[in-house]
Parts: sequence; structure tokens; C-alpha cells
Amino acid sequence: MSIADRHLTSLLRQAATGDTIELVHPFAEAETFGALVYIAECYGFRYESVRLVGKHRVLHVRLVRDPAPWARQRAAANSAAFPDPGPSRPVPGMYLGSLTPVPEAQPDVDVITALIRHDALGEAADRRKLLTVGWGAAALFGLMAPLTGQYAVLLPLAVLMPLMMLGALRVNAARRTKLARRLTAAGCTPVRDTAGRERFVRPVPQGF
Repeated sequence: MSIADRHLTSLLRQAATGDTIELVHPFAEAETFGALVYIAECYGFRYESVRLVGKHRVLHVRLVRDPAPWARQRAAANSAAFPDPGPSRPVPGMYLGSLTPVPEAQPDVDVITALIRHDALGEAADRRKLLTVGWGAAALFGLMAPLTGQYAVLLPLAVLMPLMMLGALRVNAARRTKLARRLTAAGCTPVRDTAGRERFVRPVPQGF
């Protein structure tokens, strides 16, 4: 079974057995998540959020079943058109046997992918946590320098760590701004979540 088949099998199994889906594929690219979310949304789910989990910050993408009437109509239409989706069988919006979007689905997949990237960068850009790490490391290196006598090594590190954290924040903010412009151009509406972070709400697909 190919990697695409395994991803699709996991998605469809979760969709058939519950009202939530969590996609966890440590080595998958954002485009793969975008394609999987597109398929799930064709069957009545909607993208909700992302989390970065563990030391290696593995991306978890969460979807929930959408109670909106248009989402139910879309799910019914796709269930009729694709009654037996799965590996090596037709699924909405993808070329057979792959997670490569057909031209008609590509714009929607691109927006979903940008949305996932934007939210993942928001999760990664915890300013308080990054600065705490930076200043904590600086203090540690500063304390170790007189204890070990390694001033030439540790003191430059004490200066560089906060600067690196600030640099990471700036790069992250620039990337999020670029994605925000793309999402706004695609008709998405900016909102603030309960933590004060910028999120985007997509418009209802045409025809529903």
C-alpha cells in the first residue's frame, strides 16, 4: 500500500466511525494535509485547527463534522457520486490512486493548505515561550561561563540565543503575513480566536 493509500485509508476510517478526525502524518507535506482535508470536507467535515505536539513539534490537523445545511448537502451529493471511496478508487477532487488534486479542486486545496500553514506558524510563534527559552538559555550559559572558565564559548552563546529567538519570531511573522494576504485575496475573513491569534474563516463554497 502506497503512502497516499495509507493516508486516505486512515482518513476514511475516522470519517466513518466518528464526528472528529485527527490527521497525524509526521513526514507529510502541507499539500498532503490540504488534499486530505479537502476530501474530508466533501463528506461533511470541516477543518478546525492544528496542534504542534511533542519535542519534534509534529503537526496534528483536527477536523469536526459540520452541522451546516450546505455541508450536509455537499456530503450527500458526494456520497452519491463517490459511494465507495478508498485506495485505488475514485475520491472527490483527486486523480485516481493519488492525493494530487484535479484542476477543478486545486484552488480549494491551495487555500486549505495556506490556512494550515498559517495556523501552524501561529502555533509555533508562541512569543512568550520562545523568549523564555532564549533568555533562559542566555542565563544558563552566563552562569556556566565562570564555573567552567569557557568564557569564549559560553558568553557569545548567551548573547546569541535571545537574538536567535527574536529572529525566528520575525521570520515567522513575515511568513504569516504573506499567507494572510493570500487568504484574504481568496475571500477568507480574518478573525481572532480565544487566545487572540489571527485565524481565517473561508467563505461557503459556491452552489450550496
